[in-house]
Amino acid sequence: MPSISRRRFLTHTAALGAGAALLNVNPDFFFSSAFAQSGKPMVFLSAENITGNWDPTSHTTLSQINVQAFVMGFLTRTPMRLDNPEETVYELATSIKLLDPNTLEIKLRDDVKFHDGKPFKAEDVKATFEYGSRKDRPAQWYPGPTETLDITTPDDHTVLVNTAKGGYPAHLFVFLASYLPMMSATDIAGGPSGPLTQRLNGTGPFKFVAQRGNDTVLEANKDYFRGEPKIPGINFTFVGDATTRMLSLLNGQASIVERLEPEQVTTLEGNKNIAINSVVSVENKYLWFRCSKPPFNDPKVRMAACHAIDLAMIREVLGSAGHESYNYVSPVKFGYTDLPNYPKYDPEACQKLLAEAGFPKGKGLPDLEYITSVGFYPKTKEYGEVITGMLQEQGFPVTLTVLEPAAWNERLYDRPGGGPGHMIDCGWSTGSPEPDLVLRTHFHSSSKRITGIEDKEIDAALDKERNAPNLEERKKILQGETMPLLAEKVPALSLFTSVMIHAMQKDLAGLFIYPDGTMDASKTTFA
Repeated sequence: MPSISRRRFLTHTAALGAGAALLNVNPDFFFSSAFAQSGKPMVFLSAENITGNWDPTSHTTLSQINVQAFVMGFLTRTPMRLDNPEETVYELATSIKLLDPNTLEIKLRDDVKFHDGKPFKAEDVKATFEYGSRKDRPAQWYPGPTETLDITTPDDHTVLVNTAKGGYPAHLFVFLASYLPMMSATDIAGGPSGPLTQRLNGTGPFKFVAQRGNDTVLEANKDYFRGEPKIPGINFTFVGDATTRMLSLLNGQASIVERLEPEQVTTLEGNKNIAINSVVSVENKYLWFRCSKPPFNDPKVRMAACHAIDLAMIREVLGSAGHESYNYVSPVKFGYTDLPNYPKYDPEACQKLLAEAGFPKGKGLPDLEYITSVGFYPKTKEYGEVITGMLQEQGFPVTLTVLEPAAWNERLYDRPGGGPGHMIDCGWSTGSPEPDLVLRTHFHSSSKRITGIEDKEIDAALDKERNAPNLEERKKILQGETMPLLAEKVPALSLFTSVMIHAMQKDLAGLFIYPDGTMDASKTTFA
């Protein structure tokens, strides 16, 4: 199993005049007053569009999470290496201690300010935790709703989180601390339609300046508590076409691009001006079943579909962009283990289960739609066609629908009566070792984001692992009970773990890439 690369990479942004024509961007936009100081901004070409709502709790969009990583501050960060996924680096917090099973003490730095000048204090952590745990937040982060949290602030730099009311242990917040962008209590007071939606106000090394169409502009925060960044800013631009992103890099118009196709890696490997970063990520790619409507409300039909799919063929299509994963979380997540009962390619078992479900050789199954995207994740159309063909071979009447990211995203989540289609391809990436940010988010009936599943046994298993008294016992329950049960009920099939592949210019130093695709550019310098 390869180890995660933690190299710091060299990148460079060349003149943008010609690049603006290719990217359909006004070159003056890059050199506005936001970048009045000397030097060049880092130009990042994103594979995913921006939603337009900047409230960190309002979305699960990776492109905006990437922007948040530049702008917002976090209590801790976790580099998440394969050999040590729980490694913690303190940022806004100076210590996190479990005082008793239901009480967590968080100590904070006293030298941090938000970009609008407000000092960062315990009240901001309290407000962030309480706001993000509300049931009406699309990106609900927490193991329980606001009313189950008892958060007190003995002084401006101490936070006590008590979970006794919710009946779950406080240690769950240890991993969540590396996932939650700290918001200003003043901004949160404005509610879901207030300033949170209009711009990011963080404590990080770069300030949010503006978002215009596909372009988001950030400038260096001169008052950053770890020292002013060396580059004047970052331009974050959505370019949906992978070929255009690569050509922009080769032409010197972009500093760094993401989500390379495997053949693009081969093309760029011999280029002396380009560096490539590959990292086993926190993201697994899934074939999600719509468990809220027939025929995938029947676990036998779901398992039959899983037995029809040869995961080795999918990884062959992916090449360097995919890593083996026989579980519902990435190998860099807490609790990962290869599950002995993970579904394997077995046409005979597929046919047996179809017959038991009342659909011998697929007869009687309704027409099925499999939805995927193109332009964001590598090779989704190509391996989607492979999956469709394998399902059809076993009698599943499947049609593949390929959509641009924005249209696909509109169809992603389950709805009353069942979401669009019967299967949908999507990855899930969370910048924390916490497994429940995947497991509970998608498979507990209180959430059921994409699958719509409601299963009392799964709920009980998820509640049991969440309520374990300590991390050691929790890992034992996850690996021995919860994860095997999910492999038995298969509300989704985890296809592989994504390998995040970035390509960048070689003459910019100090850029660190986390395994969720987010970056630390606070120490980046141009040659």
